[in-house]
This record gives sequence, C-alpha cells and structure tokens, in this order.
Amino acid sequence: MKRWVCPRPGRIKVNVDAAFQPTTGAAAVGVVARDESGSVKFSSGRFFFSCTNAEEAELLACREGLNLAIQWLDTPITLESDSLLAVRAINEETENRGQFALLVKEIKSLGAELRERYKIHKTIFQEFQARDSDGARGAILDIVQRSIDGGTIFFDSWGALAVSSVLRSVAQELLSRKDPPPELYFGRIICIDCSMWESERVMQRRIAEEIKLDHKTVAIFDKEDEEDDFNGVDLTSRDVIRHVAKAINRILREKRLMVILINGSNEEVVLNRFGVPEYDDNIIIWTFRRRFPTKGWFEQYVDNTEQIPSKLRHTNMFLYWKMLLSYTTRSDLTALVREEAASILARHPCMQENDLAMVIDCYLYVLFLHHSFHKGTSQPWTYHGANYWICDGIIQGDKTRDISKALYQEVSFECDDTSFHSDIFKEKTMMHPDSSYWIFGDDDEFSSMITGNRPGRWISITSKNKISGDNVKSILAKASSIILAFESTNSPHGLPNDLIKQCNNLRVLILSYCAFNFLSPLFRHCETLRFLGLDHCRNNHTTELEREEYTAMWAYLHNLWVLDLRYTDWGEILSEENMDLMGNIVELNIEGFMCCQFTSRLEGRLPNLERLRIVKPLSRAEASKDIDNSFMGKAKLEILDLSGNNDIENLPTSLSKAKNLQVLVLDGCNGLKNVVLSNPLLRSFSFDGYGPASNWMSMVELPPESSRPICSNDDKKDVKTSMISLEGCTQLEKLFLRGLPNLEELDLSGCAIKILDLETMMVNVRRLKRLFLLGCENLRAIRWGSDKLLELELLCACFIEDARFARSLWVPIRQTEKQRGDDVFFDIRITSSNVCGERTNEEMSKPCDQQHHVVATTSLYNDVFTDVLSSYALTPMEAFPQPPTSQLDCHVEIGDGSRNMGSEFELVAYYDRNLRTLMRLYVQSLHVHDTSTSTAMPSTDYNQLEWCRVERCPYLDPVFASGAASNVLETIWASHLRMARCIWSKKSPNYMRFYNFVYLRHLHLSSCPSLQFALPVWSSSFVNMETLHIIHCSSLKHVFELDEDFKPSRVVFTKLTTIHLHDVPALRQICEVKMYAPALETIRTRGCWSLRRLPALEGRMPGLGRTVVEMEKDVWDALEWDGVDAGGHDPSLYQAPVHSRHYKGKCLLRGTVLR
Repeated sequence: MKRWVCPRPGRIKVNVDAAFQPTTGAAAVGVVARDESGSVKFSSGRFFFSCTNAEEAELLACREGLNLAIQWLDTPITLESDSLLAVRAINEETENRGQFALLVKEIKSLGAELRERYKIHKTIFQEFQARDSDGARGAILDIVQRSIDGGTIFFDSWGALAVSSVLRSVAQELLSRKDPPPELYFGRIICIDCSMWESERVMQRRIAEEIKLDHKTVAIFDKEDEEDDFNGVDLTSRDVIRHVAKAINRILREKRLMVILINGSNEEVVLNRFGVPEYDDNIIIWTFRRRFPTKGWFEQYVDNTEQIPSKLRHTNMFLYWKMLLSYTTRSDLTALVREEAASILARHPCMQENDLAMVIDCYLYVLFLHHSFHKGTSQPWTYHGANYWICDGIIQGDKTRDISKALYQEVSFECDDTSFHSDIFKEKTMMHPDSSYWIFGDDDEFSSMITGNRPGRWISITSKNKISGDNVKSILAKASSIILAFESTNSPHGLPNDLIKQCNNLRVLILSYCAFNFLSPLFRHCETLRFLGLDHCRNNHTTELEREEYTAMWAYLHNLWVLDLRYTDWGEILSEENMDLMGNIVELNIEGFMCCQFTSRLEGRLPNLERLRIVKPLSRAEASKDIDNSFMGKAKLEILDLSGNNDIENLPTSLSKAKNLQVLVLDGCNGLKNVVLSNPLLRSFSFDGYGPASNWMSMVELPPESSRPICSNDDKKDVKTSMISLEGCTQLEKLFLRGLPNLEELDLSGCAIKILDLETMMVNVRRLKRLFLLGCENLRAIRWGSDKLLELELLCACFIEDARFARSLWVPIRQTEKQRGDDVFFDIRITSSNVCGERTNEEMSKPCDQQHHVVATTSLYNDVFTDVLSSYALTPMEAFPQPPTSQLDCHVEIGDGSRNMGSEFELVAYYDRNLRTLMRLYVQSLHVHDTSTSTAMPSTDYNQLEWCRVERCPYLDPVFASGAASNVLETIWASHLRMARCIWSKKSPNYMRFYNFVYLRHLHLSSCPSLQFALPVWSSSFVNMETLHIIHCSSLKHVFELDEDFKPSRVVFTKLTTIHLHDVPALRQICEVKMYAPALETIRTRGCWSLRRLPALEGRMPGLGRTVVEMEKDVWDALEWDGVDAGGHDPSLYQAPVHSRHYKGKCLLRGTVLR
C-alpha cells in the first residue's frame, strides 16, 4: 500500500477518493485534510445517488475537497487524488471538451480562487515622520501616487493614534479633488469601517451596502445567517458568501479601485475572498482598529520584526508613521486626540458635532486613570469607566446613558503601552498650564517642578510625601476628581482632616489605603460629591460627636450617585438612618465587608438604585435575619451581583418584584439550594461555582472571562444547587454556568437565547439530567459539548416551528444510542400550536369540498337502517376508524405553522444531521396535520416507522415521495388531503421493493378528492393487510396500482378480512390486476357506482363462511366475474348481498333518498 506523504510546512494536503457502484449508479466520495504533522484538519463524506461513471465520481470528489478547503482552511493546500484521469483533466491547460467539461471548468475555477487567496506577497517596510495628520495624509498620498502597479498597504502609527481618521481623510481628499493626476484618479473609492468587529460575514455585508448591491443579493445575508443560526455557527465565525462575493467582484472590477479598511479584528483579512479585486492598479489601504489608548501594532513586534511578514502575508507595504514625542508639541498631541475623538462621533449617531469637547475630555480622563493606576495599585477602580464621566460632569443631558455606553466600547481600560507612562508623554500632557490633570508620584522625575497654584481639574496623588502643606490644599481646591491611592500596607497613611475642605467643586473622590476619622470624615463638607470610593481605609479616631454635629456630618450622602466600599469596615455609613438620606444613589458596591443580609435594610430605601453589588463578604450571615422583602420597591434595579455569598441558601422572594433586573451574578454562592427566577427583562445570568470574578464591569454585562477564576477539575466543591429555573425570563440571552456538580435540572423555557452553546455556557456541569426549553421562540440551535450528555435523561424542546431545529437533536439522540447503549425516546413537535391536531369522528367523516355536486352525506341511505337517525348523525357507512393516537417511543409531529420542511427533507448527504435522517433511522410514529406545505415526506427508508397519520394538509401531494420505503409500517391513516393524488409514490428503491408494506395491516383513507391511487404494487402479495377503509375519495380509480417496473398478474392479500368503501364513485377495481383475498369476511360499499370487480376468494380456509356483501343492487348487477374455476371469482362464493331500498333513476341524483 502506498504510504501517505506529508505536505511541506505551511501547507495542508487534501486527499480525495471516490467509490462508484455501476449497477445502481450511486457514488460516495471522501475527503480528509491533514497538515505536515498528519493532524486531521477536517474530514467529510458525501453520497451521490446518480453518477455516470467512476471518472465523474472522482471529479466530484475533487470538487468537494476544494469546496471544503475554501470554507474551512486559511492556508495554502495541495489536492491529491488517485485518479489519473481526473488529475489530467484538471491540470490540462487547454479547455476541456469532454463529457464532464462543465465539472472540470468548475474545479479549475475553485483552484484559481484558492491560488489567488493564498498568494503571498513580499512585505516592504517604510516609515515616515509627520507632526500631524495633515503631514501623514500627504505622505500616504505621495506613496499612493508612486504605486503605479497598485498593491495593499498596511498603515500604523505610535499608539494607533489618529490612524482611522487619517485614512478617512485620505479618501475625503481624493473625492474632493476635481482634476486629480492620473496616478490619483480612482473610478471608485469605498471606505469600510469595521472598527466594531463582528465577523467576516458582517464585513462583506458592509461592502455590499457601500456599493449598493441589489436588494435580492443583499437578502442572501439574512438567509445565510438564519441557516447558520440553525447550524449553531458562532456569530464571530461566520464566513463570507461566495455568491455575494461574485456579485461584488462584477461591480468593482469595472473601474480602478481604492479601498480604505478599518479592521476591528485581530487578523489580516484577504479582501479577494469578499469579492474585492486585488490586482492591476487597485490600491487597498488598511489598518487595525485599536481602542484608545493602546500599543500600536508595530510596537507589539518591535523586538521581533521578522514575525510581521507572516502576520501580513497578503500585504505589499508596511507603512509606519513614526512620531518622535520629544519633537511633538502638546498642541500636536491634542490635535491627534481631537481627530480620534471626531472619528468616534462619526460612528455613533447618539452624539452630535458639538459633543467633540466632551469626547476629548473622556479620552483625557482615561489617560488620567491610566497614569493613576498603571502600577496595578487599585487597578479595579478603572472598571468604573462611565461612572467617572457622568459623576465628574463630563457627560450630561438626556442621552447620558447612550453616550457613556458608546464611549465605553471605544476606550481601553487596560493599556499595556509603557510609552503612555513615559516622562516625555506625561510632560506633553501634564506639564502645561492648561493641563486637565496632574499626577504626583514618588517615581515622577518632573514632579518636583510642579509648584504654585495651578488649575488641575483631575488630580491623582500616589506619594505619601506629597499630601502635606498648604500648597497641596490649594492645588486640590479646584479639582473635580481626586484620587489618593497609596501602596498596600498594614498601616494606611493618615490624611489631614482639612485636606479637601476647600474643594467646593469636588465630584469624584477615591481614597485607597488611607486612614481618616470615620466620625468626622474629611469629605463631610463636599456637598457636590457624586462618587465616593473607599478601598482598605481605616478609622483613626474614636471621639464621639454631639447629635447635632452627627446629623450634619452625613448631609453629603443625599447628593451621592455612586458609593463603592472595598474592604473598609465602616458600618455606620450604611446604617438605616444614613441610607434614608441616600435618595439619589444609583450604584452601591460593597466588597469584602458586609454579606447579602445587608439587603434587609433596602426595603423602602434607595428608590433610584440601579446597580447593587455585595461581593466577597468577610462576615458570615445570621440565620435569623429575613431578607425576603429586600427588593420590594426596587423597580429600577438593573444589576445585582451577590458573588461570594456562600451562606445564602435561597434568593429573596421579592427579587421577582425587581421587574427591571437585567443582570444577575451569583458566582460563588455555593450554598444556594435552588434558583428560581422569572424576571421578564433579565438578559444575563451567571453562576460560577469556582468563585467570584476578580473584576466587574460598570455596564450591563457579565464579568469578563479574563477576570474569572482559573477553571479546574475540582468536582468536590460543596455547591448545593440542584435546580435552576429561569422560566419566564423572556429576554435572557447570555448564560454562564460552571462548576455546579449537583445541578440536575435546568429550565430555560421561554428564554430568548438563540444558540444554546453548552460548550461555553455550561462548563463542568456533568450531572445535568433534565433540560427544559419549552416555548423558546428564538432558539435556533443547541451546540453540544463533549461531556454534556453523560447524564442527560430528558430534553424537552416541544413546539418548535422551524424543522431545521431538528439538526440540534441529532447529537443527543445518536450519542444516547451509540455511547450509552440506551434506548432512544423522543417526541419532536414541529408546530406553532401547543395542542395536537384532533377532530371529532363526525368532522373526520365529512367530505372535502369538491368541484362537482356532492349530496349531503349525513342522510344518505338512511333507509337501510331500521332506526331513523337524526339528519346530523353519522350512518354506519360514514363512520371512519379512529386515528392512531398512541405515540410510540420515537414520535414526530409536523403541524400548523411548521416551516422549512422542504430543505430538511432534501438529501444532501446520506448521514446529514437533519430531520430527514432522524426520520429514516428512528421515527416510529408520525403525525402530520394542518400544514400548508406541498412538500412530501422525504424519499428515504423509514426503518422504524410503524404508523403514520396525515390529515388536513390541503396542498400536500404526494404524502410520501418517490423512493420512500418502509418494511415495518403497519397503519396508514389519511384524511382531508385535498390535493394529494397518491399516498405513496411509485418507484421504490430496488433493494426495498419486495419488503415494502410487508407488515402493513390497515389502510384508512377519508376525504381525499384528488386521489388517483393509494399505494403502488411492488410485490405480488400484501401478506398482513387486514382492513381497507376508504370514504369520500371521488377521483380514486384503483386503491393499489402497478408500478412501472413491476407487472404481476395477480396480487394476494392473505389476511384481508374487511373492505369498507363509501362515496368512491370513480373506483373500478380495488387492485389494478386480479386481487385474491382468501380470508375476506365483509365487504361494504355505498356510492361506488363504477365498481366492476370484487376480490377472488381462491385459497379460502375450510370452515370459513361465505363473505358478507352490502352494496346497491345496480352496482352488484354490474359486477364482472371470471367464474369459480378462474381463481374462485364467482358471485356464488359470496352471501346474497344486502341492498339498499333505493331506486336509481336516470333523472335522480345519486344519493337521493326515496321514502
């Protein structure tokens, strides 16, 4: 056997092979992709029902391999096939004119697309110096003018500052020129702003919208996104659409093109995959979008520049704007920040042009925080983000929340670029009379230069040596934000009691590792204070105050918006009396101090509270304290974080009254027994058994992954929670559960989760047994992790409207059978209704509307019976057998409101994970009702189907498509199928032909006016058929009709005992060829005016009486007989027929009753 040869490094080898079956024309292809180490990147198999020969099969395998490579790989490939004919056809330079020319052409086109995608360019490094953005723009235009052959240029600068705005100005400059030189003339210039990165799919959509593609093409995005939803594809992983790429390419290749791209991802993108042509003299200039302030992309690799070409494989030139801070003035930096701020305004419509100064101040405040906390001292304080902007008064007005949320996404609170903390940069930003902020620290060489009364707006002091003296007091007097943050120590530094007495405009105050008099705090006079943060602060005085002085001391609490206490044991500030003063508090954070029983004080207090965090308590809860009414009246509460409260056993019952609650975090609340919530606006829920996160966000979000405890395999944690119910949380989209070893039941019924990713949303929850997803209208897919099925016993996701959801059920069903060896049980209902389609016997017996005249059948032939029935009662002839209702272990219901049945019934690959495959392998009972689809049940082998019930499907035709087969089916029950011309189509698979319907016992049909025949004849016998009951089928000519490829002379119904036919006027004979029914006991017909033949009775067992017959006299008289010696086909073998007392005259309608 030939040994597999690995590809050269940096490439993937895609091996393809095919197998062809000449007798059936079927083929199967296989694809496997491996790297140089032999690791499998992907593998796939596909089945083709119709194939000409082995050569076509091998070419199909090559096409399949290339298609999968385009979809899943991002590195160059080598395609390998063992078919010499296929390889020669693909490698021929001349046009192929053979039998498979179109297929070869398609394969060559796919190969060309791959070669163009992975073409590697040699990257040229070039840098320039410019003091401002105008100089940078001029330098870029000069380079573009000299790039006569076109190319792709990556642009970067120090700190990525103003890069986006410079590139936008390049486009604006070129568009504004009326008569540019030929080198700068472009037929089309497009700007693609993907700074807020979502996926390549979204980027391609932006391109399509920019060039104004037609609505039909743009609509493909919605269609593909919906398909990816049901396939469980993560939003960030969605690829470009090839059909749209071709449409984009057709438009953009007509003229010379310039593309400006702001790339918000972390990877280089290959624009020709999106449809943007990267050839001839087209120019593409792009950059990575980074949140301010940050390290520039080049600076990340400044010590390892040889890595850059491998990171930018498709870029011709690396253009670096080198800014020398020592030669850059403060006004230059201010101008760059101004341009960066202007680009933010352009992206967010909630802000206007006159908000530019506000955005600049927000940026400067971020720098102030970085300089204050860059050593890591009290780093979590930076996560308050928007709170500072609002409390300091930078952001004001009606759109405060929208603006702060938009800006929060644009800045980085974890800047790792040391150049932002260099003395040169600080000198440019702070050593100026108009500087907005100052930083005083022990390691600041320039700090000794700061003297006199200077107008710093925001001031941070991290040096204990800088907080004494009148000079400092006068500097602080004008400040609106003050941070006093010292290093961790066992003896916090004491603060003078009058340090900020003169601060009449102080709005934000943070004290870290400080000591002051808790009974007379130094900020007691600050009536403008909005934000108070205390971290590891201690009381350094115990003198008692007079009652009058005590009351006046707390007056500042009335104006507070945010109170943050961390490891500061100051219970007095949160006494019930003081909380009565906090009428304007919006956010309250308590860490390392009180436990959740503090919430008992909330009842009737803090009416404007929106965010509450009581985390990592150091004190234990008191068993006697009741907190059930804590959240009465908290209608504005949005965020509740109780992380680390191990002693809490039950959530307060009043939590359901917090109707506006959007985020609930219970990380480390391991004493909770059960969690039951039904808050309608809850969007995010987190319960991490491994403990609280180290940091949190001030916005309405869950804790970031980077701040969570390191995951371990510790299943021995004492986490008591066994049940979590979030039923009724109709807005819930984000869920995180981890380290809950005793959780057995999870109810997410009614939630808004679109893709339930059990790999990322549920980590180490291995004993989950019951998962409820009832009424989840937005649910599209479940992504199953590797260990999520070890204990799962029940998955309830009933009443899903879209059939594509069945793809998510393949994994649990298949693994239950294969890995655990258990029997499979499921009840899949694809319907918008929560009630099964049921009708009364009378309703089922009424005929469908027909085109010809129909006499009311409720009174037809009443003269046969001795008792006169009411005009609304059913006669025995109209009575119809009850449908099968006993659901078997594997049941599927397809009902009213079901969607996308057609796509799920199509065969793409033999083992597609869809509804078709589930029905083929597992379904035992099938109920189809009230659907508006015309799509037949899929053409497949129903290996387990025992009964099917189909009713009230007016457009269904046929019921089972050609090629369908079942060898275990016992009952077919169909009613009110207006358009169906047959129940089961002809042309069964050859290998199933002699086994189809071998176990069929009952065939019951009602009100199918278009029915031409019911079942095809594929065998010479129906050995188990017992009853045949057909009513109101006006067009039915034969019940059993011969298939085109099978022509027997006779068909034997060995066990058939009962035939009931009513209102079947076109029926000539039950079977198209001679029919033998040796066990027939009863045959009853009414209104079968065309009937000419009854079954022959040859082979009748001794002792059986003659067959009972009931029918009209003129029908009996018109029957044709072969004679006793011709297979027992003679009227003497039947009992004397019972006739209706009815005369059929020429002038009377059939059905007229004579009395």
